[in-house]
Amino acid sequence: MLCSLMLLSIPETTLSAACRHTLRDCFRIEDDQERLGCYDEIARETPFDAGPDAEQTDEAVESVPDNDSYLTKLWELDDNKPRGKYAVMMHRSNYILPLAYNSSPNREPYQVGSSRENVEEMEVKFQLSLKVKLWQDIVGKDVDLWFGYTQKSFWQLYDFSESSPFRETNYEPEVLFNLRTHFRLLGIDIRTITLGLNHQSNGRSEPYSRSWNRLVGNLGLERGTFTLLLKTWYRIPESDDKDNNPNIDAYMGYGELQSYYIWKKHRFGVMLRNNLRSGNNRGAVQLDWSIPLTDRVGFYIQYFNGYGESLLDYDRSSNRISLGFILSNWN
Repeated sequence: MLCSLMLLSIPETTLSAACRHTLRDCFRIEDDQERLGCYDEIARETPFDAGPDAEQTDEAVESVPDNDSYLTKLWELDDNKPRGKYAVMMHRSNYILPLAYNSSPNREPYQVGSSRENVEEMEVKFQLSLKVKLWQDIVGKDVDLWFGYTQKSFWQLYDFSESSPFRETNYEPEVLFNLRTHFRLLGIDIRTITLGLNHQSNGRSEPYSRSWNRLVGNLGLERGTFTLLLKTWYRIPESDDKDNNPNIDAYMGYGELQSYYIWKKHRFGVMLRNNLRSGNNRGAVQLDWSIPLTDRVGFYIQYFNGYGESLLDYDRSSNRISLGFILSNWN
């Protein structure tokens, strides 16, 4: 009887009309052994559809590539995946460069009065940059509110005669509204529009104090594994008695361009900045190459030339080549 119920429970869509007729014939057989043999014969000939997921093994699931773009991971742009999962995320690049050689260090700020501090060409440069999402989907829209913090330091580790002091540290908190966009123009995806308030300072007293406040606006564009970030800012004016870098716009300009290209987990980057002035034209360029070592750590080569590598040196040109390690969030 149990066998009869099992076979009769098979959906009719899986059986042909001839098979259904044979089942009725089996049911009418009075001898138990003969009836069971009839059912067994039908069961062997009936196709069972185990469904599309039956043959998908765990290995097959794991082999599906993650095609999230760089900006998608950086700003959690994919609405089909869990968002707000992480309390703290990477913001900008996180790296440490134990060998950071500047062929033209700015020694002038350290020669004030009776103070004569030394500045070594070789130092350690590192950056920590994190952000946290404060409000997701503001009023039900594709807008998230973030708080970001970036700290960049220059450490005179190899100046043992002066107890290896920190030469300069820049602190940069910012509040950002990020709009997740879905526009496509000339084959380029416009993925993010970001507006916010940015503060940057070095937390030092005069004559070394440097700080400024800006309104910032960023546009994130992508095409395949190529990412382009267009950044602009407006400096919030300060009174003359409080402004310790009144001409910073003449060196830092009003924006910068960043681009990244990812190839086989290598990341190549270019940063360009210019004050866009015909007279006294100044700018900066930074070239990056990240070479994967593990899933999360890469060997990092960085070259910087120009103005504004740090706030203390905003009006002095640097020429620096650096080697070290970077945490990767584009794998």
